[in-house]
Amino acid sequence: MFTDFLPTLAIALSLGAALGFFGGLFGIGGGIIAIPLLVLAFGMEQPLAQGTALVMMAPNLLIGFWRYCQRQPLSLGSTLSIGLSSTLVTWLVAGFANRLDPALLRLGFSVFLALLGLHMLWRRERPAAADGSQPGLATLAGVGAVGGCSMGFLGIGGGLLATPLLAGLGVRQVVAQSLALALVAPSSLAALASYAGAGRVDWHMGLPMALGGLMTVSPGVALAHRLPERRMRTAFALMLVLAALWLAVGGSRSH
Repeated sequence: MFTDFLPTLAIALSLGAALGFFGGLFGIGGGIIAIPLLVLAFGMEQPLAQGTALVMMAPNLLIGFWRYCQRQPLSLGSTLSIGLSSTLVTWLVAGFANRLDPALLRLGFSVFLALLGLHMLWRRERPAAADGSQPGLATLAGVGAVGGCSMGFLGIGGGLLATPLLAGLGVRQVVAQSLALALVAPSSLAALASYAGAGRVDWHMGLPMALGGLMTVSPGVALAHRLPERRMRTAFALMLVLAALWLAVGGSRSH
């Protein structure tokens, strides 16, 4: 009955709202949190959890990208360069990734994320371009390829890798997050279509999560543009370390 579904509906809306806000704030989809949570708290199989999380992630990523571009427009060349390279590499790597141990991949990725976050916290800050300028197209394609490798192997993490790489090149934090969204948004749509076609989506859980996220992603983007550059980079670095710990613990328990 509908009344029996109300508690799950409330949880899904709240979870989606929280992930949507932080996704908008940091320019990520939230899958690195949502997928282990759906496995551990709701007993979903890993593929079903990934497909369900994508129902929330795909629209949130698109709205987040649109909101970031309203405040800091990207050139068409930059968007296509990072987006197409990531999508192509994701597709190429995904087939190879099926032969590898996913638990080992996640552990390695979590260690890398933690090191990346600690590096962002402790390194001497490189001055960011005040005018919001972006790297060359070849550099963006390379960053897109790195993010595509992560998404191909794990289905997550493209934006988490791209943002610190771009920030390390002197790109402003909010511009780096906007470019990271251009990287992951196309791949999320393609992945959602694939999971939905295979019947690996729990729409009763995914749609309320998406609705909750759509209500909060824009405030998250707005806050990202109000915070000082140094504070945003510190917050992102701490988020990387926490995400690494969550992925290591949650990922190991879900296999």
